[in-house]
Amino acid sequence: MAGGFVAADGKTGHRQFKGKITWYVWICGIIAATCGLMFGYDIGISGGVTAMDDFLVRFFPTVYARKHRAKENNYCKFDDQRLQLFTSSLYLAALVTSLGASMACTRFGRKRTMQAASVFFLIGAGLCAGAVNIAMLIIGRISLGVGVGFGNQAAPLFLSEIAPAHIRGALNILFQLNVTIGILVANIVNYYTSNIHPVGWRYSLGGAAVPAAILFLGSLVITETPTSLVERGHRVAGRAMLERIRGTKEVDEEFDEINSACETAAALCAEEKPFRRLRRRESRPPLVIAILMQVFQQFTGINAIMFYAPVLFQTMGFESNASLLSAVVTGGVNVISTLVSIILVDKIGRRKLLLEACVQMLIAQVTVGGIMWVQVKDNNNPSHSWALAIVVLICVYVSSFAWSWGPMGWLIPSETFPLATRTAGFSCAVSANMFFTFVIAQAFLSMMCTMRAFIFFFFAICIVLMGLFVLTLLPETKGVPIDEMVDRVWRRHWFWKRFFADADEAKINNC
Repeated sequence: MAGGFVAADGKTGHRQFKGKITWYVWICGIIAATCGLMFGYDIGISGGVTAMDDFLVRFFPTVYARKHRAKENNYCKFDDQRLQLFTSSLYLAALVTSLGASMACTRFGRKRTMQAASVFFLIGAGLCAGAVNIAMLIIGRISLGVGVGFGNQAAPLFLSEIAPAHIRGALNILFQLNVTIGILVANIVNYYTSNIHPVGWRYSLGGAAVPAAILFLGSLVITETPTSLVERGHRVAGRAMLERIRGTKEVDEEFDEINSACETAAALCAEEKPFRRLRRRESRPPLVIAILMQVFQQFTGINAIMFYAPVLFQTMGFESNASLLSAVVTGGVNVISTLVSIILVDKIGRRKLLLEACVQMLIAQVTVGGIMWVQVKDNNNPSHSWALAIVVLICVYVSSFAWSWGPMGWLIPSETFPLATRTAGFSCAVSANMFFTFVIAQAFLSMMCTMRAFIFFFFAICIVLMGLFVLTLLPETKGVPIDEMVDRVWRRHWFWKRFFADADEAKINNC
């Protein structure tokens, strides 16, 4: 859906639409962004739970024994494929689900898809909290993964489609803000439940039901997006909803654009299904960008740190509670820094935030790797001052990610596809995110055992590649109405425009 507020924008030259920022838009956005709260809570909770002795004794006794062995290698004490599967199984389920979630978004709407996400998350939270064996624990994680697959598909699309163009970035980043809040809340919960023996881990895992319940109840009162309503044939309801979220009846121009985009998408889908259409040459620019954003987002190393922050801090020599407290600190930095993105993304644009973060993350990763290479040996820990220095550097790293690659990884793919391939294209982005999240979650502890401190240099090399990608291939989308991306962004980019020139030439030859 396109959005905006005045007839013309002299600064950007982009056409805008009449309307105002309504409270209803923000309420709908906050409720939809609760999908991010569920996702973030799970990212944060798993690492803390796997650092709890009571949890390890019950489900992973060999890891518990290795953890407390006096001469165990610092880098390898948590290296266990089943323990990593506990974390990563959710993301494998989300990967599979996200493909079906695309069809659910198109057929049933964004709102219903988010409701389904909350139901699966409630079921998963109950299974995990009540788990009596590993099988029940993994089944619960898979149910949570189905919820993540539905929620992460629907919520960013919902936010981008209800948002006016000039605040689309800020409104969409509510999703990532909720992810960071979820991580912080999970770290705080873990810090306190770690002292509740022997069932503290059950409270931690069961806490996932709270954001799921908030989303389910909130989804009963929010709107469906005008784009989704018109796309499914409800033109009158779509216009009425557009008037409601814009706070004015003067929505003719914006509604005509939505209607035109839906008619074009329907005609194209009648000729060719959305997933097949993604194989066309002109569909490659947004698809390649969307997938590479997910690949690079994960290969910053952020989720490795967020999943296993308490484990990582224990590797550096912190005691269990101190490691959990350090994770709380990094979680707080994550939340505050995401607010920076909300303030700046629609002012200075996406590219500048991404490039600045590449520099900051590179410095932090290289420095952390250097300190750990020198100070953290296989069987001895760094001094307290060096350990604190590493925590500070990780906070520097997390802050830069939080105002850049974290939110932009969801924002850019959700705003750059034309309507005909929007849900299908975004589902590919979500699937890519879940796949590489699964890879990192499943492999990180083994990588740390094998590579030692050099794992940070590995992620640093990835960050260099990310910066080159942004400089050369990523277009700026700030202030561009969502249904005008093809003409105003892709057809004008120095590299991507050739894909549309070839498509236009083919159409002329066919005529």
